[in-house]
Amino acid sequence: MAIFTTLTNANSAVPLILLLILNLLTPLASSLSSDSVVSELSALQSQSSTGVIHLTDPLLRRILSLPTPRPFHFLLFFDAQSLHSKAELSLPTLKSEFALVSSSFYTNNPDQKGLIFFFEIEFQESQSSFALFGVNSLPHIRLFPPSATDLKKDSIPMDASDFSRLAESMAEFIESRSRLSVGPVHRPPIVSKKQIAFIAIAILIWTPFFLKKLIAGNTVLHDKNIWMAGAIFVYFFSVSGAMFNIIRKMPMFLLDRNDPSKLVFFYQGSGMQLGAEGFAVGFLYTIVGLLLAFVTHVLIRVKNRTVQRVTMIIVLLVSFLAVKQVVFLDNWKTGYGIHAYWPSSWQ
Repeated sequence: MAIFTTLTNANSAVPLILLLILNLLTPLASSLSSDSVVSELSALQSQSSTGVIHLTDPLLRRILSLPTPRPFHFLLFFDAQSLHSKAELSLPTLKSEFALVSSSFYTNNPDQKGLIFFFEIEFQESQSSFALFGVNSLPHIRLFPPSATDLKKDSIPMDASDFSRLAESMAEFIESRSRLSVGPVHRPPIVSKKQIAFIAIAILIWTPFFLKKLIAGNTVLHDKNIWMAGAIFVYFFSVSGAMFNIIRKMPMFLLDRNDPSKLVFFYQGSGMQLGAEGFAVGFLYTIVGLLLAFVTHVLIRVKNRTVQRVTMIIVLLVSFLAVKQVVFLDNWKTGYGIHAYWPSSWQ
């Protein structure tokens, strides 16, 4: 009887021991699974020149199979080769800017490579994945926190209006949503070292000939038309707000939030000016300035009074319409009105 009781107690203890062992091994198995996936992603990231990993359906399934919270964030750029020809979407440009953010992050933060991974996914190759994310319009970028389980609800989409600032806005999006610092965006130099060397040699060869023409007074610097064109350019540059656009890195246009396929060239609000609206107003100002120069330097030399009067009426009419349009745009943008001032003696 005692032997039977001992065997019974021993048999009942076996499942408990197995359960205890399984509970101890489950976290270890999950950790090994996470480590293997992270190692695979790190290998794929190191094989890419920019650090962007091409995401496929099988790779996505392995990532989603990891227990949450995952040990990393991942940022996903949705691409479609068939839409690269549509200039209004700017997918090739945004894709290259996305790669700049990826390479800049890994350059600035070599010790944080496993904390975030950058992916790009192509529609034709992974239509089922697109359906999982619920993406139905491009361009589109989403950040997935480590705790994200639902691809649609838990992911964080980037605002379509922020795409206009390209890599810089993408970096700000990452920093604001993941608390990871991207650092400065490292853009490739416009001119390579070989090109700089070639230009320097060309300048050294050309300098003696230029000095000879300069002394003889036979250069473009002695051409009054060049100076006139330069003066017009400086005038347009100043009245169009181009310096503001350069300093603030303002885009030429924005994507419409309600319809990303449409472009916004005029932004209503005094706190922001797009490049296109500045150039439009600068063009109107330049027309008035050129007409004034024409009247004061060319029209006064015309001897026919009738031609002078008719031309003057046309100039005044065009100038009035241009200034009226500027006033209208200023009122629409800022809400401030412009009223005529009449001296009290005229009233």
